[in-house]
Amino acid sequence: MDFSSAADELYGVPPARFVAARNRLAREAKRDGDAPLARRIGALRRPTLSAWAVNLLSRSAAGELERLLEVGAGMRAAWGSGGGLHDLEQRRARLVASLVRTAGDLAADAGAPLREQAVREVEDTLQAATVDGGIAEEVREGRLAQPRSHTGFVPAGFPMAPPAGRERAEPEPGPKRPPAEEKKPARPKPHTARTNAARARRAETLRKRAEEAERRLAERADQAGAAKRAADEASAEVGRLRRELDRAVAERDAASRRAARAEQHRNRAQEAAREARAAAAEARRAGGDTRRD
Repeated sequence: MDFSSAADELYGVPPARFVAARNRLAREAKRDGDAPLARRIGALRRPTLSAWAVNLLSRSAAGELERLLEVGAGMRAAWGSGGGLHDLEQRRARLVASLVRTAGDLAADAGAPLREQAVREVEDTLQAATVDGGIAEEVREGRLAQPRSHTGFVPAGFPMAPPAGRERAEPEPGPKRPPAEEKKPARPKPHTARTNAARARRAETLRKRAEEAERRLAERADQAGAAKRAADEASAEVGRLRRELDRAVAERDAASRRAARAEQHRNRAQEAAREARAAAAEARRAGGDTRRD
């Protein structure tokens, strides 16, 4: 076992079973004498439900996922020229919608259906993978622990290109204005900037709350799984004890029947003995009468 195979296995299991699987693999590595590998495995973070659903796509819908990532690579290349973006965006929309449905089906089939928040996070992660090459590689690898998102409409570092077929007009030569007369670039109004900052903080707060809710849900799922396993073990123990009780009752009943038969035999023997004694006495009396005649 190596780290890559262990991570691939872990990030493919439902979050509710992640901790148990991680502990098992860490114990196996430690038992094999590889303490550093055991520590690396033990440090892996349990994925949220949405991150796990995206990981499922890399395992069970790799072809369709790769087509989306190729569309994303084409979009990132097209930002430099401005050509062909419309068609790529339409293809992206169709692929993202299809993959979100597939992720929901895969998660439901694995016994962990996605709720509305998790579905949105799956969609955000897939969208982010089309505009950020680093996120695309994470999604392709299939070991996400948290969902991903991208702020803005274009990849970072790519200015919006002019429409295709139009070139930037060169300014006509003319007298230069004094620096004091040059028009200063427009600055955002303070109120608008504050509003945007407040919205960004609100969005970040909601994102953190959603992640915390996912974490608590996964913990509750772990606890529910442990409780179910304990209930199953208790049920098995009850069954074992009931079987033992049935055997003990059957043995008791058999012993009672044997005792009853023995009692019947004893009573018959006693009756036979009484009859024999009575016959002997009768015989003795009859013998005495004969001698007197």
